[in-house]
Amino acid sequence: MSTPPLTTRRDFLQKTALATTMTALTLPAALAHPEAEQPQRAQPLPVPDAAAFWPDGARLVISISMQFEAGGEPEIGADSPFAAVPMQAGVPDLPARTWYQYGYQEGIGRMLNLWDEFNIKVTSHMVGSAVRRNPALAREIVQRGHEASGHGLNWQPQYNMTREQEKEFILAGAAELEKVTGQRPVGYNCNFLRRSPNTISILQELGFQYHIDDLSHDEPFSITVNDKPFMVVPYTVRCNDILLIEGRHFSTSQFQQQLRDEFTQLYAEGGKRRRLMSIATHDRISGTPGMVTALREFLAFASKQPGVRFMRKDAIARYAAASPGTRHETMYI
Repeated sequence: MSTPPLTTRRDFLQKTALATTMTALTLPAALAHPEAEQPQRAQPLPVPDAAAFWPDGARLVISISMQFEAGGEPEIGADSPFAAVPMQAGVPDLPARTWYQYGYQEGIGRMLNLWDEFNIKVTSHMVGSAVRRNPALAREIVQRGHEASGHGLNWQPQYNMTREQEKEFILAGAAELEKVTGQRPVGYNCNFLRRSPNTISILQELGFQYHIDDLSHDEPFSITVNDKPFMVVPYTVRCNDILLIEGRHFSTSQFQQQLRDEFTQLYAEGGKRRRLMSIATHDRISGTPGMVTALREFLAFASKQPGVRFMRKDAIARYAAASPGTRHETMYI
C-alpha cells in the first residue's frame, strides 16, 4: 500500500476544516457547539509550584495508545460490527474484512494528522502481521515520532500458550516491528490484555521495559520480576474506543464527555499525587471522521489546561523507573 504524502493529507484537512466551519455557521448555536448546553464546570486549579510528580512539574500526564491491528486480524471469526449476526462456520465475512481495511486505508493517516495538529506523540501497539502487510504505514508512524510497541505476532491468544510458545510468539512479533521500523519495542500489550502467568517474566528476559496489561492504578508503578524492577504503565477500558464506541454503547459526543469527566477528576487529584490519564484508540474506530472530531475537541480542551503533558508510554516508563516517588508493588498477579 502506498501512503499519501503528508502535504496531500494537510490539503485534505484544510478543505475539511473549511467545510466544517461553513457548516457550523449555518447550524443553531447549540448544535454547532454542543458544549454550550453542558453544565458549567469548575475552573482548573492552579498548578502547585512544588509538584514533582512528572517532568517539568506537570500536574497531569495523558498517554494515548494507537492500536495498529488492521491487517493482522484472522481471516475468519474476527470481531466486528457484523459479528452479532452469525455466519456459516468457515465462510469468510467479507464486509468485516473491509471494516478492518478502513484502519490502514483511512484511519491511521487521519489520526496521525490529528496528533500532528497538537504536537502529540503517542504509543502505537503494533501487531506484527499487520506491520508486515503495511510496512510503509508502520514506518511512517515511527518517522513521525511515535513509539512502536509490541502487540504480538497476530491475534492468537497468549494466555494458553506454553512458556516456549509464548516466548517465540513475542519474539516473532517484535522482530517484525524492528525489521520494518528500525525500532526495537520496549513495551508490550497482549491481545485483549489476556496475558499468561509467564508473560511478564518472558518480557523481562527479552529486554522489554514495561507492559500495559493492567487496570489497577491511575499511575505507573514498578514490580519485581526475575529479581529486577519492571514497569507497569496501566491501560484503560474506561476511555477505550473499542469498548465504548465499537461496542455500540456510546456516541462520539458521549465518548468525548467521558474523556472530559475522566480528565476533570484526575486533574483535580493531580495537585497532590501522580496521576496518569490513559486513552485507547484503534485504527478502524478512532480513525473515523466523527471520532477524530470528538478527539480533536477534547485535545483542544485538555491541552489548554495548565500543567498538562502528553507522553509516550516508553517515556513514562523510563521516568517512573528513575523517580524515587514511584509506587512499588510487592504483591502482583
